[in-house]
Amino acid sequence: MQLSDSILICSANPAQLEKLNTILEFIGESVASFNSLEALVDALNTNDIIYRSLIIDYDTLGPTSQFLAQYPKQPFLLIGESNNQTSPQPPNLVGHIELPFYYAQLTQELHHCQDFINKRPGINSIAGSSSMLFRSLVGRSANIQDVRVLIEQVASTDANVLVLGESGTGKEVVARNVHYYSKRREGPFIPVNCGAIPPELLESELFGHEKGAFTGAFTARKGRFELAEGGTLFLDEIGDMPQPMQVKLLRVLQERTFERVGGNKTLVCDVRIVAATHQQLEDRISEGKFREDLFYRLNVFPIEMPALRERKDDIPLLLQELITRMQSAYDTTIRFTQRCMESLMLHDWSGNVRELSNLVERLVILYPNNLIDVNDLPAKYRHLDVPEFQPDYPEELQEQDAFAALFSGEEEIELPEKNMVTELPAEGVNLKEMLSELEVDLIRQALEQQDYVVSRAAEVLGMRRTTLVEKMRKYGMSKDN
Repeated sequence: MQLSDSILICSANPAQLEKLNTILEFIGESVASFNSLEALVDALNTNDIIYRSLIIDYDTLGPTSQFLAQYPKQPFLLIGESNNQTSPQPPNLVGHIELPFYYAQLTQELHHCQDFINKRPGINSIAGSSSMLFRSLVGRSANIQDVRVLIEQVASTDANVLVLGESGTGKEVVARNVHYYSKRREGPFIPVNCGAIPPELLESELFGHEKGAFTGAFTARKGRFELAEGGTLFLDEIGDMPQPMQVKLLRVLQERTFERVGGNKTLVCDVRIVAATHQQLEDRISEGKFREDLFYRLNVFPIEMPALRERKDDIPLLLQELITRMQSAYDTTIRFTQRCMESLMLHDWSGNVRELSNLVERLVILYPNNLIDVNDLPAKYRHLDVPEFQPDYPEELQEQDAFAALFSGEEEIELPEKNMVTELPAEGVNLKEMLSELEVDLIRQALEQQDYVVSRAAEVLGMRRTTLVEKMRKYGMSKDN
């Protein structure tokens, strides 16, 4: 269904129709007039179009709800008041226009019709559909949908863009999308981190230098502005730019010309500027650390990337995207249990998407091709109290595991003399009881040697910590007994 900027008006009163038509055209609206409901219906049924507004008077319309229900996506304004105020009002009846017509009321009601169209469910996905999939801008939350719409609106222009947001939110992803969907897409995308380059080198980095301009300048070198010609220059962490460079950048933005360091030839640049910062530039201005005139030059079209804690519903989609990337890099993958996902969604994510990416990479290395549960996460990400699973093995199997663990290690363990049996007595022995005593003695020795730190004692005995804990529970062993 297409959207139209036209307004349709329908009234059987010629004088009222002409007056309303004159007012709407005077304020710059595109208007189509109909003097009968039949003519209006023919026009509505001919094209599958939603108009900015459809204005009808009650005398021409007749029963309100029946007609309006046929066009639920179309906003309506009715002239005058209904004679039947007790009947329920259809949702698409946005408002009423009182007689005589007043400019203030008419424009306000037209704005309500505009909101009815723009804010209807699914409008964000419709607005972003022409741009295919936004690269790496993963998520379905309202916040990220708003960012997509803003990118699509500004990408086709050459307006300067200022991307705001905390560290790790993905500001460079926004900048790359602005470039990718712009008419400069075939040109270069050149990123510069203004906070990572020493102040004395930043001018040369941005504008280039001539041979012999300073010590070590053995050859002429192009700067980032020249390298980004016909494309986009991304100035990351612009809030950290030294003030002398702010003045020079402002001149380039105003005049679109610059000179290399040590040169006198004026170069013209055709570059689109996208800047980004995690700082509050208004505070930097009040502190005297950032130029106000430069701020207004950059802040033509601000886009704010939301923190991850403000869009936690996107975490499952982000995890899937990150796992796919890690699978390409490490040739392995991981999966998450539902309660593990819930625990991650409860985390505050002060490092935002970058922190989430680092966690996924760590888990891929630690647990390749495994299913990750809450207790597999580092401690600070465990926000659900999930008891650690303890397998219940048959006693015979536990004994087999214990001996395999004890005698497969390289380190020799000295056995107590009382448990040493050199010859089998004629009357025989209780092997199970003897092995249990041996196991208890070895566990006690290991615990005492390691100051009852169970994990270290388990290493000495060559068994898993969970196995040792289970045996301590079986024999009633603790530090106090």
